Amino acid sequence: MTAVTLIENVAVAPVTGPEIARGHIRVDDGLITALGEGPAPAVPGAERVDGTGCLATPGLVNTHHHLYQWASQGVAQDATLFEWLTALYRIWAAMDADVVKGAATAGLGWLALSGCTTTTDHHYIFPKGRGDLFAAEIEAARDLGLRFHPCRGSMDRGASQGGLPPDEVVEGLDDILAATADAVDAYHDPSPGSMLRVAVAPCSPFSVSGELMTEAAKLARDKGVRLHTHLCETVDEEEHCLEQMGCAPVDYMDELGWLGPDVWVAHAVHLRDRDITRFAETGTGTAHCPSSNGRLGAGIARVSEMLRAGAAVGLGVDGSASSELTTLSGEMRQALLFQRARYGPAALTARQALEMGTLGGARCLGRQDELGTLEPGKLADIVLWRIDGFAAAVDDPVCALVFGPAPPVARVLVGGRTVVQDGELRTVPQDAAATAGAEAHRRLIRLAADRGYTVSREVR
Repeated sequence: MTAVTLIENVAVAPVTGPEIARGHIRVDDGLITALGEGPAPAVPGAERVDGTGCLATPGLVNTHHHLYQWASQGVAQDATLFEWLTALYRIWAAMDADVVKGAATAGLGWLALSGCTTTTDHHYIFPKGRGDLFAAEIEAARDLGLRFHPCRGSMDRGASQGGLPPDEVVEGLDDILAATADAVDAYHDPSPGSMLRVAVAPCSPFSVSGELMTEAAKLARDKGVRLHTHLCETVDEEEHCLEQMGCAPVDYMDELGWLGPDVWVAHAVHLRDRDITRFAETGTGTAHCPSSNGRLGAGIARVSEMLRAGAAVGLGVDGSASSELTTLSGEMRQALLFQRARYGPAALTARQALEMGTLGGARCLGRQDELGTLEPGKLADIVLWRIDGFAAAVDDPVCALVFGPAPPVARVLVGGRTVVQDGELRTVPQDAAATAGAEAHRRLIRLAADRGYTVSREVR
């Protein structure tokens, strides 16, 4: 029997296609089958959702995250990226599967409460003998009911080889390739409507050898999965690449075969004109993380120019340790304000910011045919935002969503299933999710202390 949900009396911002001031959306078995002006046609047995006072948008897509970092927030508060990483690598070396499960539960719950229906995660530290960290975050995502794209990250270039991370947190090349292949084989689901897809994700040019980058790209393409990494986040990174690789970061990645429609990179703050052109030509996507870039003083990415060039740009909150308690909905506003601060008030519109948070993210993940817009045939990943109350003073509902603090969430549907209702998680107890994150933090601090490392809000 077909399960039908009718969302009624709702404003609709489909991202592509005309906006609807008051209309309806029909969902059949997890797919959007109709939307339009006015009341929904009667369907016997359908679940009817009253969207009065709400704006419906596609679910937000988070294109870059580090869920384990929920357990290490507030550290190195005034540090640059390299200082921050140096302070945290040895703490993260103490994590185990229990830390990752608790941190991921809290982090995913926080994302859902901010309108996120699909999220990536870039996990690249795998201490030996600490349990199955990759499986732990996948289990958390299944519990929460979010669509999940975990990225099996890696680092093989420790300090003794000229890299930034200490040797104790890197893995050997053969071990990385074997574990990455195993992760793809065990978890990747390429089927339509998939809730779980895996990407291959060496960490960054300053923590990964050229051989690993090359072999990882080959592995990913052999298995038909996507590629992800950090790139051009800071000036320090560019200087590091020029000194050790003899070229700028984007040129280096291009030489290694790491630009293309199956690749998206995180940050891309420091791009040259020809880099932006090359991203657009090759279909390389970018995860824009404005709050994290601001927190670390990394700079403001040239997002407006990238969009004008036709490059794919999505939004990401980045790890909680460099973007404490950042909501994905809030990144739409941050992106808009950062671009206007750099280029002027015409740099980015509210609707462009919404598109980055939805369809732009879906493009980065190669799921633009399934996600990112509200239209028949797309997956029913839908958010209802409350635009009544104080927000009713703003006549334009998309402006009300993007320009100010994000309005409350009335409902979040993932494949037609309710994950959030009236600002509360419905798939797991909300208080338990928050407690899991706090306990993960306390456990990580204890484990780090047992190894002789202390946590400080100062740079050390």
